[in-house]
Amino acid sequence: MFINTIKDLISHNTEDFYKFYSLLTEWNEKINLTAITGEYDVATKHFLDCRSIFDYVDFADGAKIIDVGCGAGFPSVVMGITNRNLKITMLDSLNKRINFLNEVISELNLENLCAVHSRAEDLGRAKEHREKYDFAVSRAVANLASLTELCMPFVKVGGYFVAFKGPNVSEEIENAENAIKLLGGKIERVENYEIPTTDLKHNLVFIKKISAVSSRFPRKSPKPIKEPLK
Repeated sequence: MFINTIKDLISHNTEDFYKFYSLLTEWNEKINLTAITGEYDVATKHFLDCRSIFDYVDFADGAKIIDVGCGAGFPSVVMGITNRNLKITMLDSLNKRINFLNEVISELNLENLCAVHSRAEDLGRAKEHREKYDFAVSRAVANLASLTELCMPFVKVGGYFVAFKGPNVSEEIENAENAIKLLGGKIERVENYEIPTTDLKHNLVFIKKISAVSSRFPRKSPKPIKEPLK
């Protein structure tokens, strides 16, 4: 039983994670949410990976977080289940994913989460979202320079953009240094961690917002992805 796998790996909120897994696999048959579907793999490569952020951040109650390019809800749903005192906005450009996330919110009674259908390039310019969040997080598959342009406009000065990255992040950081500076950020630290019960090593890149982002950014789609700042 998957729930036994969850009990072995995750000590809190086991039932909520099982419900999330059930919805994920059910919807994955209708729309492409994840290529990882095995019980153990989802528990480790998704749930435990996303929970790793709590080992490095002591979030204040009521902290406002936005997950940019949230996909199937990684890391946002995992974070919202783990700590229901966080106020998390899940942003994705594909409405089918938003429909899935709204069902997850409803079925798990995750009143601390909301799902928004928009592009980061557009929402990052909206007054009600620009520089309103304590943290932006992203596990999206894009280079760090592109992600920084999409995420930093949401973050308050003094807040952080935290990027979930794979094992080989050094070159990506080097290539993004000028873009990060241009976007009002500074790399504060990089935390390397292992996903429990696996041999996988990943990184969390912490970029602190030290000054406001120029009104030039984010640029209109698809420039942040197709033409990363250098």
